[in-house]
Amino acid sequence: MTPRLTAQRVQRPCSHISSSKNKPFNLAMLTALSMAALLASAPTLAAIDDATVLKLIKQVEALTEKVDKLENADKQLREENIALRQQVDASSKVSAKSAENLAWTERVTLKGDMRYRYENIDDETKASDRNRSRVRARIEVQTQINNDWMIGLGLASGSDNPTSTNQTLGAGGSSKGINLDLAYFDYSGFTNTHVIGGKFKTPFYRPGKNGLIWDGDYRPEGLAVQYDNGILFANGAYLYLESDNKAGDQDAESIWGAQFGLKTALNDTTQLIVGLSYYDFSVADSKPFFDDGSFGNTLVLNGADMVFLNDYRELELFSELTFKVGDLPASVFFDWVENQDASDNETAWAAGAQLGKAKNPGTWQLAYIYEDIEADAVFGLTTESDFSGGGTNGKGHVIRAVYALDKNVSLALNYFMNEDGDLETDYDRLQMDLKLKY
Repeated sequence: MTPRLTAQRVQRPCSHISSSKNKPFNLAMLTALSMAALLASAPTLAAIDDATVLKLIKQVEALTEKVDKLENADKQLREENIALRQQVDASSKVSAKSAENLAWTERVTLKGDMRYRYENIDDETKASDRNRSRVRARIEVQTQINNDWMIGLGLASGSDNPTSTNQTLGAGGSSKGINLDLAYFDYSGFTNTHVIGGKFKTPFYRPGKNGLIWDGDYRPEGLAVQYDNGILFANGAYLYLESDNKAGDQDAESIWGAQFGLKTALNDTTQLIVGLSYYDFSVADSKPFFDDGSFGNTLVLNGADMVFLNDYRELELFSELTFKVGDLPASVFFDWVENQDASDNETAWAAGAQLGKAKNPGTWQLAYIYEDIEADAVFGLTTESDFSGGGTNGKGHVIRAVYALDKNVSLALNYFMNEDGDLETDYDRLQMDLKLKY
């Protein structure tokens, strides 16, 4: 009797599985067959009753059903993945459509800003304080010519001062000047690279956005290349201080610079940027290039003309760390420069910290900077125009505070506590700004 019972038990699961909804052979079937084989060969099989066999059959059916569901889900995921790739490919084809086929409203970007400023200057060398109200208005139009080429044109208020577009109010409400601030092309046909030419914003990274070498409003003229792959960045430029060698007047003068840097993510909220730069201003024996001003650099008499004593071969080392303090963004930076050509007064440095970001309504930011810039450390024409009255040969503190009144609208306060010149006379400057941008 036992052998017949064993044979019946072996046949039941096999016949049941083979007739179950004509499903293909799978892992559950293999498991069932293995269990049946074990049942057939087990010496204690006589002790197993029909109820136990039925229980095993139900477990096998449940396992089969789960495997079938997984197979169906896998098939569905594969189909969805194929459909998604097709959508991405179609989207890529649309995005790759040449810009010249787009409507002009899709190819043109308009942006700009306006700033109203009250300013008080307490200069120890002057008989009284200076108070004035000023505006700065800028507008820039960028046009995407095609996928690789873009041009930008910008106008700004003020005079032809190379480091300021401020316009002092007064003169009986007379009309104020508008000047060409930007005129450049931007070619982005190479991976992670921009080739820029014309009159443009400085292509070099400025740690902490400080103006130790380049004032934020200075617009260099010439050619530049920028490369950035998210980790490594490199910037280079060949620029003109004077491109026209007019006979009997100033000779043509060019400058060049190269910069290399590394961006390293220390964790999810912390990034370290380190780099070095080298700039070559070969201006020794040249006359000043704007308004006959030295901007703090040393001039010497050469015949009937005052000319620069030194070239400015500036080696810069910099670092900047961005991180979080609670929920607030924060950063610290250090910037050091030495003029390799000068034998005296050749060093400049700046260090600072910032907490917060005045972006959304009700947000704020605070910043502090200390700067020491000797007379021939950097080329004075291009450096910060507000610190210590502009140019070189000054040191001291800068405190900044900004509060966002609304989206793209903020109030700002800048306070400079500086010592100016060889005599280190006190120079204090207070600026209160209302800023609006679009």
